[in-house]
Amino acid sequence: MVLAGYKLRVLDFDNGLDALAAMVRNADPKKLDNVEFRTLRDKYTATPMGPVVSGTATAFIEGLKMLDRWKYGNVDLGVPAEWGPEVIVVIDSLTFMSDAAWNFREPLVPKSKDGKYDVRAVYKDAQDAISGVLALLTSESFRTNVIVISHVRYVDNPDGTKKGYPTAVGAALSPEIPRYFNSVALTQTGPGGKRQIQTAATAMIDLANPVSFKMLPTLPIETGLATFFTTLRS
Repeated sequence: MVLAGYKLRVLDFDNGLDALAAMVRNADPKKLDNVEFRTLRDKYTATPMGPVVSGTATAFIEGLKMLDRWKYGNVDLGVPAEWGPEVIVVIDSLTFMSDAAWNFREPLVPKSKDGKYDVRAVYKDAQDAISGVLALLTSESFRTNVIVISHVRYVDNPDGTKKGYPTAVGAALSPEIPRYFNSVALTQTGPGGKRQIQTAATAMIDLANPVSFKMLPTLPIETGLATFFTTLRS
């Protein structure tokens, strides 16, 4: 996408942009300026009960602020919803953003005197928060391209089938996520161990795009997203 001329604005919840930086630097270092990112991770500390968030969880709320106005430190790029068709807002990834939503909502749930609370309330609050983000990104007023990356979670459906869905908070939200998007693609390992982008639905994962009649069923990982966008926009 960068080499195709798009500007990327990445909310990096995975702390995993090393590969992107290395590949752009290798292909065309001048285009590194087309990638702007903000890494958002809550800090953890080790305890006898396992790792816990250190201090206040801020990653999720900082992400929301950035989606309202991309501003931090000396950087101010304005309102993401107004950036237009040559810019892409990237959520990398929804999976770890969901973890951040959990971290943010968990301390806010009412607790009893002995510190116990209903964990279902945390799931509900975090799911509602992530649903709100997806509603914002796919709303008519958000006039900028969006890529939301997620890991895959396999869920047993009530009809006995098993399907792969985007990983979010708990199991209930995952099947709802694809409904927000007109286009859903899958990155997987193809023949010969080479990764590729799949655009045609598989037995386990439902995929979609509005121009499936002219979209190639598989695309190379190196240029596939650019082709995907070009095919959609044509």
